[in-house]
Amino acid sequence: MKKTGSLTPNPALKHLEILVGDWTMELSNASFLPSSSDTVTGHVSFEWLQGGAFLVMYMGDKPPATPEATWLIGRDESTPNYLVLYYDTRRVSRIYEMSFSNGTWNMWRNSADFSQRFEGKLSDEGNTITAHWEKSSDRSTWEHDFDVTYTRVE
Repeated sequence: MKKTGSLTPNPALKHLEILVGDWTMELSNASFLPSSSDTVTGHVSFEWLQGGAFLVMYMGDKPPATPEATWLIGRDESTPNYLVLYYDTRRVSRIYEMSFSNGTWNMWRNSADFSQRFEGKLSDEGNTITAHWEKSSDRSTWEHDFDVTYTRVE
């Protein structure tokens, strides 16, 4: 296939441009940490991939308690929700559905043995996302997994 030029930004991802940049991450109240009062901090960046064809979220520079991970975000222009391909250093691979609208960021996956859901709220100034994850082993009983706060790096 002959290359005819660079890709232009994907208009189906326009709503996500507010996420682009570098963020600090603070994870707290986690069921998997030794103590519920422990916190883990790290770095997260959102970058356009292939000139804006996709958005990628990288998580790195963190202690082993929260593994490095890559989140590839895209969307079929005919549907309102995004799809997220996730992979981390534990060799965990997942697919999430995602929505991002009116300052609310949701992700979810329904699996027979381990379902998850995430809700984040973007602050009015767009520099903080306050969020939490929940988990379920039966898709009906949900329990808190952890809280996470993203703060934009100036």
